[in-house]
Amino acid sequence: MRVAFTVAGLIFFSAQALALEVTAPTRVDAVTVFLSGAEVTRVAKVKLDKGDHTITFNDIPASAVAGSIRVEGKATGKLDIGSVDTARKYLARAESQAADAERKKIEDELEALRDQKTVLEAQVQAAETQKQLIANLAQLPTRPAPAAGIGATSEDWPRVLSQIAQGTTDASRLGIDAQLKIRDLDRKIEDLDKKLSGLAPAKTDQTEVRVYVQSGSPLEADFIVRYQVQGANWVPLYDARLQTGSKTAPAKLDLARRAAITQKSGENWDDVVLQLSTARPSEGASAPGIDTQTVDFEPELKPVPMAAPATRARRPENIQQDMEAAAAPPEMLGGANKMATAKLDEPQVVVETQAAVITAPFEATFAVAGLVTVPGNGDAKRVVLMTDALEPVLSARSVPKLDTNAYLYAKIKLPKGTPLLPGRVYLFRDGTFAGNAQLPLLQPGEDHDLGFGVDDQVKVKYAVLEEKRGETGLISTSHTDSRNFRTTLKNLHERPIQVTVLDRVPVSQNQDIKVEYTGKTPPTKSNFEEKRGVMSFEAKLEPDEERVLDYGYRISWPAAKSIIYGP
Repeated sequence: MRVAFTVAGLIFFSAQALALEVTAPTRVDAVTVFLSGAEVTRVAKVKLDKGDHTITFNDIPASAVAGSIRVEGKATGKLDIGSVDTARKYLARAESQAADAERKKIEDELEALRDQKTVLEAQVQAAETQKQLIANLAQLPTRPAPAAGIGATSEDWPRVLSQIAQGTTDASRLGIDAQLKIRDLDRKIEDLDKKLSGLAPAKTDQTEVRVYVQSGSPLEADFIVRYQVQGANWVPLYDARLQTGSKTAPAKLDLARRAAITQKSGENWDDVVLQLSTARPSEGASAPGIDTQTVDFEPELKPVPMAAPATRARRPENIQQDMEAAAAPPEMLGGANKMATAKLDEPQVVVETQAAVITAPFEATFAVAGLVTVPGNGDAKRVVLMTDALEPVLSARSVPKLDTNAYLYAKIKLPKGTPLLPGRVYLFRDGTFAGNAQLPLLQPGEDHDLGFGVDDQVKVKYAVLEEKRGETGLISTSHTDSRNFRTTLKNLHERPIQVTVLDRVPVSQNQDIKVEYTGKTPPTKSNFEEKRGVMSFEAKLEPDEERVLDYGYRISWPAAKSIIYGP
């Protein structure tokens, strides 16, 4: 039977100096990654005799948040933890001995390769010298003949020239062979240099955890060390794959939830049980405090007498102090210094800046299947969380004033379960990549429209029918500006589709400027999505149906003034 143990009091550990020292290696077993930060769980197995012991874990990374380290576990007998001490130390890594041996091996190989390179460079130099000497010998027939009895006869020159040619060939071959070997050695040296630089240093900045325990009998204990790190996070990503269907087959949309995990905690997470949480422990647990705000009348400025000539030479800050002292009531003059000191000593409230979106009521944890490895160099690890099969409602949307294309939209409704966190969504329409978009925070049951690119089966034509300026009135004249437009829609799909056309009318910023909607087609919605002046025309078009929208506006304003249109 294994007995769980927890932190006990410190009374019976007054003689810690007599405790036996035990160094226990740990390994990363599980990690919970938050949107900012992570909780790492390490495990260690230790055999203990009866008595007091000091167990040291020296492979905790330096990035572990101070105060977050917790030690617990189970044992085969009674085991009490008296205290847990932590300290930042420059410690040898657990793998430093193996790294040192590997480093020594690579350094020896590099030394041997560089020695070989030196020998080959000498051969290249010797070959160049030999070629220069042979070149000098080749010039002898062109030089004046030496004194009688000295030098080669004319019958010897063919043999000499043959030897010169052979010597040149041999020297060139020797130099080329040496250069090829040098190039090969340079590549090997470069590879070994990279391998050497990639080895972990023999020592590194680590967190040392010392646990003081008391064992009632010989036992085995499984320790669990938990701590928080800041250099980790995960980002939600989504794949939206739309099958548009046909006249008889409904549209389908598969929404795959993914996550990109990165961490630079100073350690690798190799083959760990990984969980992703939507909690935000790094953003605080309480709302910021807020103090009272007052409003009062502006104080009246009192006239300040002109300074005497002798006073003008004084420093400006001294003059300001005299002015403030002169304006203060008599009963405040004596306590001015005390009040100034009190102001300096008064503590100020420190307020953390909160995130704009609060997701605390909708926290969720995703358990990633299998064992996962996340490197500690910041490279992203992508995993699939879950996939939702949705039944979208297809529609088309166009803003012909800016773009006469119609765009295909799929309205999705999030099923019950966990919310969708804000993140980038990659869009696929009938197996073809259609672009990407940004998903907002969506709660279960909430609707959202996703655009999937241009819909060529909905034709849109846009025309300006009228742009006319004029004046009205006899006694009091006004300027007018009338504009009328026509949008023509046609559905080439083999099934009905809902089409939305967006346009706008100017919004008056002055009561003397009047804006009047004109046209035969009334808008379906005004102030679309709470945008002033933006209107929508919605229509369900049958296959091959054509619809014409006529609309416009008329602006009038006093003749004595001019107007400008905003963006």
